[in-house]
Amino acid sequence: MTTTLRIVLERPLDGPGADLGEAARELARGLVATAPSGCDVEAIVPAGADDPSGLVPGLRVAPAPALARRELVTAWQLGLPTGVGGGLIHAPSLAAPLIRHDRVNDHDQTVVTMWDLDAWEHPGDIARATVVRERALLKRAVRHADAVVVPTHAMAERLVDIARLGDRIRVIAGAPAEGFRVPSDEVGRRRSLGLPEGFVLLSGSARASDRLAIGFAAIVAARADLPVVVIDGPEGEEPHIAELAAAAGVAEGRLHVRPALDVHDRGAVLGGAVAFLAPAAGSAFPWRLGEALRAGVPVAAIDTPVHREVLAEGGLLAADVDELAGALSQALGSAAAAERLAVLAADRGRAFSWLGAAERVWQLHADL
Repeated sequence: MTTTLRIVLERPLDGPGADLGEAARELARGLVATAPSGCDVEAIVPAGADDPSGLVPGLRVAPAPALARRELVTAWQLGLPTGVGGGLIHAPSLAAPLIRHDRVNDHDQTVVTMWDLDAWEHPGDIARATVVRERALLKRAVRHADAVVVPTHAMAERLVDIARLGDRIRVIAGAPAEGFRVPSDEVGRRRSLGLPEGFVLLSGSARASDRLAIGFAAIVAARADLPVVVIDGPEGEEPHIAELAAAAGVAEGRLHVRPALDVHDRGAVLGGAVAFLAPAAGSAFPWRLGEALRAGVPVAAIDTPVHREVLAEGGLLAADVDELAGALSQALGSAAAAERLAVLAADRGRAFSWLGAAERVWQLHADL
């Protein structure tokens, strides 16, 4: 008898939330690759969505529900029947058929995932509809989820204060894509993006929780006379990010803002970076920090519980702007210092793997 684990793939691989779509696809690949004997993996996708089996060889696709993504997630948010439920279900987000089920007698399981707590920590930074949806889905998870997966112990500690989940919280970290690397055509890709060589890299938007202003201030305080590149700047926010940079004292012409990039272009950008700064606050999993570690880029981050856990000994932590400036100066101070930090970053980057995450997901469902 075959045991089927169904994974919810409801997010697109581009546009808003692309990191979560990419994470879901990578987890699905890992689940297929690490499936125990007698087990297989099946995808739950909304009506009209692309068939994911082409991106994930070996993945079967369940019969599609009658609802497209927006309607399907809304129905799950409200607890309405969608024809999806029963068996072993793993959702790489909060969006899942969170309904009453019997884990003991029917062996039904539903596990969901949270990658950030923005709807609780930074509600003013995201759309009101997103806040309402995430909070409603968490309420249903409290009632019906058999486990809630988060990527860090730091986030687990924060979630305990937000929702009454008891011992149902599990920690399974995310990772860069299994094939993530600096591509062989990195120079050409950076030229196509209009980027210089040898820059300090940040990631984020103009929203307060991304704290780009702290990163810009640290660069100025460190007297790092280098270009500054910001990726993941949402379309239309370039002027606002430029204002933050100018207010911090970044000289005109040094700033380059680019939107969310695909995995190959991100690898190319990291290949041209001399340092990566991570000034953000909050509990969200730091996707770009993980990629910087994998690429062996020297990293300096503001000391937060999440950064402390993810970075560990792989880079430099700083309590404030002045310490972040000092960390950046240290990273740029000599070739030997840069090489040492690059080695530490690459060593730490190897700790994160989707294959390892998938093995822990299988073990979680076996434990349940």
